[in-house]
Amino acid sequence: MQHDTLSDALSTINNAARNEQETAIIEPATKLTKKVLIQLQQLGYIGVFELVEDGKGGKFKVEVLETVNECKPVKPNFSVQNDEYVKWEKRYLPAQDFGHLLVTTSHGIKTHKEAQQEGVGGILLGYVY
Repeated sequence: MQHDTLSDALSTINNAARNEQETAIIEPATKLTKKVLIQLQQLGYIGVFELVEDGKGGKFKVEVLETVNECKPVKPNFSVQNDEYVKWEKRYLPAQDFGHLLVTTSHGIKTHKEAQQEGVGGILLGYVY
């Protein structure tokens, strides 16, 4: 039984990248997972993804690009204020301005750089570099 579908999705992408697989199957398909996949696609870490209906909640078939070094969830999900992004960037990313923290804000799911520019805080979901 799955309890955290986003954590499973990010771990699946990470495992596929580590094993040099071209595609990853993420199930079940949720709205949150779709929004995170859209962000990863815009950042250039994954290619095309599609929803495959299987009668059990669906699944995403994701093209994993070679640009993924690490893609992991943050557990527990920490609350982040606008002025704390540097602290979390130091904790989870290997270098300054290298990689992205994924944050859910009141304005939707964004990278930490976008959220910082908009001046909003949020909840830390994961990171990718």
